Amino acid sequence: MSYNTDPYHSCDNKDPPGEAAEYNQLNPGGFISEVCMHTEGFLLQLFISIFGGKLCEIKHTGPQFQYAGLLRAIPAKQMSIQIGQHIILPDFPLLLAPMEDVSDPPFRYVCKKYGADLMYSEFISSEGLIRDAIKSRQKLDFFEYERPFGIQIFGGDEEAMSLSARIIDATNPDLVDINFGCPVKKVVCKGAGAAVLKDVPAMVRLTRAVIQSTRLPVTVKTRLGWDDDSKNIEDVAERLQDEGIGALTIHGRTRAQLYKGEADWTLIARVKNNPRIHIPIFGNGDIESPEKALEYKNRYGVDGIMIGRAAIGNPWIFEEIKHFLKFGTHREPPSLEERIDVIRQHLHRSIEWKGPVLGVLEMRRHYSNYLKGIPHIKEVRNQLVQKGELEEIESVLEDLKRKAETQAFAAATM
Repeated sequence: MSYNTDPYHSCDNKDPPGEAAEYNQLNPGGFISEVCMHTEGFLLQLFISIFGGKLCEIKHTGPQFQYAGLLRAIPAKQMSIQIGQHIILPDFPLLLAPMEDVSDPPFRYVCKKYGADLMYSEFISSEGLIRDAIKSRQKLDFFEYERPFGIQIFGGDEEAMSLSARIIDATNPDLVDINFGCPVKKVVCKGAGAAVLKDVPAMVRLTRAVIQSTRLPVTVKTRLGWDDDSKNIEDVAERLQDEGIGALTIHGRTRAQLYKGEADWTLIARVKNNPRIHIPIFGNGDIESPEKALEYKNRYGVDGIMIGRAAIGNPWIFEEIKHFLKFGTHREPPSLEERIDVIRQHLHRSIEWKGPVLGVLEMRRHYSNYLKGIPHIKEVRNQLVQKGELEEIESVLEDLKRKAETQAFAAATM
């Protein structure tokens, strides 16, 4: 992210020294600054370190100069995050994580509707893709309204990864993402996913093979390291950036942790604040509320966050976080009627994409998450997972909606 400086700002009109600090306290979202200086005709390059919306330090290159007043704080303009030449995301974008058997087009539809800024396919085996496996090929499907959209692949063979990148090129997504973070045993045993964290040179070669085989921007998702004794993400980030990746998403756990314990974002922050790193750095792990999103944004200074499991049954989380970041207040939680409407949209999209049998069957895993926290909902949930026809499911949902409306009316007239 770049910050605008004005080397020609008159030192005679310098601002009070405390103005920057005062502005920063009142506006904790960051700022653009001008520097008052004498450069004797030279254009001075400044590196301004912003951490959690607060000025940490100023570094400079170029000829010697004299400060006069240090900083003049002015209101922040709308920033943007760029990946490659053509992908422009809003300031602090919210990404939907690629999740196996979850992040299909029907699920992505409702997440996009409620504010996901960048989405990915389910992760795709490079070996399956070049063998023309039906399931792998189907995962390439996406719709224009999903853009910007990335297709994620994994694998441990350079040739297979290269060929997969060429296949993906033909489907014309916005980017290719490489998964170097999946901790699942069946993936790791093939030398793919998080297994590559044990062999950084191999990771570099695989990344290079993909970059050289596609015209699209290439990004990477990975973890802190293989285990606590080999947290090598700082070295990994520099080496992958040197190969030409356009962005890096870091999950704040090691492979050994799987999804247990608390995600450690301190190393993610160290990568982000490494002066050598200039690509966007996105954090991932344990973001399940607007408050935590704001806290981690300010504390760790990442360019954006990726949300995975917290979005399952709760696509509103993207809209809730954006509302909280903007206004500092909570969005009205989704009513039961809104939940039912989104279930219906998700269900219909599922049937359209997968057919009437598979579409209904694979929707069953989502009902409990959509209806979580609703009192006395167990019987309804059981009915939904037992029904096999769209009309039967619609009838259950309609009954639930009528009961909710009746209860709301009764409460309003008491």
